Amino acid sequence: MKREILINAGPRETRVAILEDDRLVEILYDEPDRRRTVGNIYLGRVEAVLPGIQAAFVDIGQEKSAFLHASDLLEPEEDEDPAELLDEDLDDEGNDAGAGRAEEPSGRRRRRGRGGGNSNGGRRDSRSRRALPNIQEVLSKGEMILVQVTKEPIGTKGCRVTRQVSLPGRFLVYMPFASRVGISRKIADREQRAKLREMVTKLLPKSAGGVIVRTVAEDVTEAHFRREIDSLIKLWKKIKRKQSFARTPSLVQRETSLTRGIIRDLFSAKVDALHVDTKEVYNEIGQYLKQVDPELMSRVHLYKSRQPLFDQYDIEMEIRELFKQRCELPTGGSIIIQPTEALVSIDVNTGRYTGKKDPEKTILRTNVEAAREIARQIRLRDIGGIIVCDFIDMESKGNRDRVLNELRTNLGRDRARTKAFAVSELGLIEMTRQRVRPSLWHTHTTSCPTCAGIGRVFRPEIVARRLERALRRAGHEQREPKLDVRVHPEVALYLLEEEPKLLKGIGRATGLDIDVRDDPMIKLDEFRLMSRPAGRDVTELYAVA
Repeated sequence: MKREILINAGPRETRVAILEDDRLVEILYDEPDRRRTVGNIYLGRVEAVLPGIQAAFVDIGQEKSAFLHASDLLEPEEDEDPAELLDEDLDDEGNDAGAGRAEEPSGRRRRRGRGGGNSNGGRRDSRSRRALPNIQEVLSKGEMILVQVTKEPIGTKGCRVTRQVSLPGRFLVYMPFASRVGISRKIADREQRAKLREMVTKLLPKSAGGVIVRTVAEDVTEAHFRREIDSLIKLWKKIKRKQSFARTPSLVQRETSLTRGIIRDLFSAKVDALHVDTKEVYNEIGQYLKQVDPELMSRVHLYKSRQPLFDQYDIEMEIRELFKQRCELPTGGSIIIQPTEALVSIDVNTGRYTGKKDPEKTILRTNVEAAREIARQIRLRDIGGIIVCDFIDMESKGNRDRVLNELRTNLGRDRARTKAFAVSELGLIEMTRQRVRPSLWHTHTTSCPTCAGIGRVFRPEIVARRLERALRRAGHEQREPKLDVRVHPEVALYLLEEEPKLLKGIGRATGLDIDVRDDPMIKLDEFRLMSRPAGRDVTELYAVA
């Protein structure tokens, strides 16, 4: 598969686009006034301990307190290795190693290493290796603790934090409170895994903590490992020194920038090319690669054309399409993506694609195309949490399994942890995706001032009925004999053309002197009642419904 990374850097925004086979599959943003917090390490103060939900709230200096669950506490048993627990289900980049496997029965799910898709920040631990510690026995109100952000604030919730601190490097993830060496599950060869484990274990000082060997380190030499271990341990000592002098709450270690993080985590020999349109960022990348992997520098290209980089690769148009509900499929079908408070629903339609003779084949082809596009869209839009996919009903179990497998295969390319469950009795596929930060829909859009975010407004005839009830109420009370009615021009046109006698009839029946005016500043489904001659707004007195 051809892979490319494009970096468009500007003074107010940096964008990173990831392409696979010339198709955009991921878009990342970094803005100076809204910096990412995942990976940041804070010295915080425990504000509250809640035994009922086995969680605590920690003040880390942000607008809202951070959420710390009992599963994210440091567990003291010597025989438990956080690195191996993390590596059991995750690779070095946070993917679910079992994304393509058949799901376990509910109630027998494995405990995840970090994060999770629960919207309330909770964690399923029905198959934990041991019981979670009682949080009230470990933490107390007012205690100062070191925590690391694992999930950014989303909606009304604060960020999620853990005490299982990890420091990512190019080849290793250093975990100061672990004790063993874990190997990425993506390194499948047993001999290679054993070799790496032995090499790193020999280099890791005793009582220095644990590490996870990342996928990109498969062919790394001992000298590279030694240099990175020394660097990460030195960084941890620096953090500990800062902790001893820092005030609470305070930031003691900021995660690296988006660009540097992308180079560290994603840029490897599996990436064919990296294009960057700014000389400054190009030089920064060059300096970093000279230290960790000079051979990759030949794949880095400075883009010099006058045409913007994203325009050259037709990415701007694709970005605009990300905020539409409807996504067209190649053969004419479509998927409709609708975020809600609790979950994201995705509906599949055949659209104009009707096939030839066999309806089951038509439906299967549409569903398979939809499965591929759904996996791409949730990755592109960075949709997390619970996702429900309503595919077109299929009679054949084999076809249903084929669609499910297609979805799982494509989800396997996602860096976020994903889990797709079997087709339900209602023909739905339920899935979860790790939610680390708000989706593009949340970060790039705001509620419509006209429809209040519901995406719908009342029709003009409904507004006319509400106006009629308000005027009759005003006529009954007889406190405002003269009223100016202000409505949206479309509603005024409706009253003029469809119900021209309405307001005159109300005036005769109630004794009100009514004058109608169109006002483009009024929302489509609102109206204003203004008392004459004072011009006082009396709408709230009469417009109950």
